[in-house]
Amino acid sequence: MAERTLDPTLLDLLACPQDRGPLSLVRDSGGNSVLYNPRLRRAYPIDNGIPVLLTDEARDVDAAEHEAFTAQG
Repeated sequence: MAERTLDPTLLDLLACPQDRGPLSLVRDSGGNSVLYNPRLRRAYPIDNGIPVLLTDEARDVDAAEHEAFTAQG
């Protein structure tokens, strides 16, 4: 199944549920898209093209993954 991408307008509207700041769309080491908050170093999953912006579903990101995510822009 081809992965869906988020509409750029939707991405502009989405915010982190913890600090209400903007999120970046990046790919993790497994090639999956996630929404990333670099301020809190938290990654939110995208399930079948739907962002899962629940704090319980987010995962912490280590320093190496943070560097990889920020390098993606």
